[in-house]
Amino acid sequence: MEKKIGVYICKGCGIADAVEVEKLVEVAEKEYKVPVCKTHDILCSPEGLDLIKGDIKGEGVNAVLIVACSPRAKHQEFSFNGTVVERANIRELVAWTQPPKEEETQALAEDYVRMGIVRTQNSDLPEPYLLEQPSKDILVIGGGITGMTSALGVADAGYKVYLVEKGDELGGWASRLHKQLPQRYPFEDLEEPTVKATIERVRSHSNIEVFTSSEIDKISGFPGQFEVEIKTADGLQKRIAGAIVLAAGFRPYDANKLEHLGYGKSPDVITNLQMEEIASKGRITRPSDGREVKRVAFIQCAGSRDPNHLPYCSSYCCLTSLKQASYVRRLNPDAMAYIIYKDMRTPGQYELFYKKMQDDPGVMLTKGEVTGVDVSGGSLYVSVKDTLLGGDVKIEADLVVLAVGMEPNTKVEPEELAKWKKIYDEQLAASGGKPDPNAPLEPHKVPNILKLQYRQGPELPVLDEAYGYTDSNYICFQYETRRTGIYAAGSVRQPMNMLQCIEDAMGAAMKAIQCVEAVANGYSVHPRAWDQTYPEVNLQKCTSCKRCTEECPFGAIDEDEKGTPYHKMTRCRRCGTCLGACPERVINFKDFNINMIASMLKNVDVPEEGLRLVGLACENDAYPALDAAAIRREKLPPIRFVPVRCLGNLNLAWIADALSKGIDGVILLGCKFGENYQCHFVRGSELAKERLGKLQETLGRLMLEPERVELVQLSISDYDKLPQILDDYVEKMEEFEPNPFKEF
Repeated sequence: MEKKIGVYICKGCGIADAVEVEKLVEVAEKEYKVPVCKTHDILCSPEGLDLIKGDIKGEGVNAVLIVACSPRAKHQEFSFNGTVVERANIRELVAWTQPPKEEETQALAEDYVRMGIVRTQNSDLPEPYLLEQPSKDILVIGGGITGMTSALGVADAGYKVYLVEKGDELGGWASRLHKQLPQRYPFEDLEEPTVKATIERVRSHSNIEVFTSSEIDKISGFPGQFEVEIKTADGLQKRIAGAIVLAAGFRPYDANKLEHLGYGKSPDVITNLQMEEIASKGRITRPSDGREVKRVAFIQCAGSRDPNHLPYCSSYCCLTSLKQASYVRRLNPDAMAYIIYKDMRTPGQYELFYKKMQDDPGVMLTKGEVTGVDVSGGSLYVSVKDTLLGGDVKIEADLVVLAVGMEPNTKVEPEELAKWKKIYDEQLAASGGKPDPNAPLEPHKVPNILKLQYRQGPELPVLDEAYGYTDSNYICFQYETRRTGIYAAGSVRQPMNMLQCIEDAMGAAMKAIQCVEAVANGYSVHPRAWDQTYPEVNLQKCTSCKRCTEECPFGAIDEDEKGTPYHKMTRCRRCGTCLGACPERVINFKDFNINMIASMLKNVDVPEEGLRLVGLACENDAYPALDAAAIRREKLPPIRFVPVRCLGNLNLAWIADALSKGIDGVILLGCKFGENYQCHFVRGSELAKERLGKLQETLGRLMLEPERVELVQLSISDYDKLPQILDDYVEKMEEFEPNPFKEF
């Protein structure tokens, strides 16, 4: 569109005390011939906003540059329908972090105005990507308490649900419980299981179609139009869904791997799940001889928090053993229950239930490490060391209950991985490739539950392969997975007890509803949930190098028969990783593109003497950290920062353009990567680092030191470290000769 740009400069919040605002006006009017440039004492006030609205209506301004506070502040105030709005941050990054009224401070503010005007020139209004017939139906996989609760949440909100359960009945593990833990205050008394009532509600709900004894045969398509094929006893059923909730549940850890605890050696060593079945009969008896038990030993963390078995806490085990100790005491008041734990973990208000069980004289709890269970005699003897009792002890018991942990049903066993590795290697060899015998097969490439028709694999990637849970990120991405429109819930996402699963199910249901509504209105989903832009590709210049398809973190890019990539737009989260990956610069967004950032860097004023440094800062962690440092009034070096959607956006052309302009160095601020990464877009900073490795040769040819470009990993909470990080970078740059391209 043909733009009439209006530049509006705020004097408030200390800006006028730090810089000469009149000179900023001169930059806009004289250097860039901006037709409208005005200042105001408090631009976000009703009077200031009326000033802008008046120019939009009366002067025909259709592109507005707000020269004021951070783009993360006053977003709602500075939004004008039908108008391009860009921001130049001279409050946080100039007025609050630089010495006032100094030459370099003024130069910094003027550069932010220059970059802001160029950004506005290169930005256009978004045009939402709309499907012709988006489905708002939701597929829920798993008929346990999590899946049923999620299905009811969606259905009660007025959406159609397809509920697929592998077993012949709904209910999952919850249907096998003798009693359930309390789910309401005061959290002291066990309750009758509510699962039967939940099943009845699901079965009778007009918005829920139930498929039992059924599995997913395959899922193709994308959010808004997932094409689902369900394998049932009556044949293949096809449905279209807008979003998916994965609530496939857990399986108990295989107790046969716990021989040192006596399992498999004596029928009187059982699991906590077997204990539920025994208690349901009304008497707790020994499996070996049917005699009623009087001493029951509960061994906590049976296989959990053990590097040789499950390295994590399974969350539900402590509460389950406390509940089952209550069974023992209620069914036989003369019986004793011994609970041996590594650490007693009863999250939330379940601490109240724990305290009640502590007050029971027939329940003995002790911290200790179980070294073995002797099953050679008529009784069982549990050997425990390092106890709170002050030494090693042996506990005689009639029955030993192992509190086995949980594994998500999405986790693939090593033997299954090996089988599929062989299949994939044979397929690769048949197509002319050379299999690598040492290369492991990633678990998400083994068909298990979803059977997605994605080039990245049929299942969901996991955060930690040792754990096998499908959560994308424990801090930023609740319910989210790395496949857009597919949300994990319950014990397939992380270890949970039943109450946690119920709460989690409703959260995932809400995310699925948000997804179908966002798709129907052309919006992206989390984390850029407001974004109506999408990647526009100039396929005429595409060389089919496949870098975008390989680097897309969400499987949004596929290839046609000729190998040409194409976007499945509703899978796209608008992170811009493909923009950074493309060597031909043919992928762009209307309000964020290669030429925009390159032009911003080229318009920085580069003096003949003195350092001139620029930075690219991820808008998710790094840029907020800069803002936080500014709020604390930390002094920062005068680096010109440009916010980007993610460091995965990094296109090496930007660095080449900046250095050839004469800029002395480029610092990149992005999320931490590696174990327990925090990147909103999975591996943006990691991809940026890989791309920088390819830059070394180029810098060598330009006779420039590779150290001029530095990538820093930080989280949003590292704002207090930023001043030192940036000062160290400036100090290093001062040791180099000036960029020789300044002369050109």
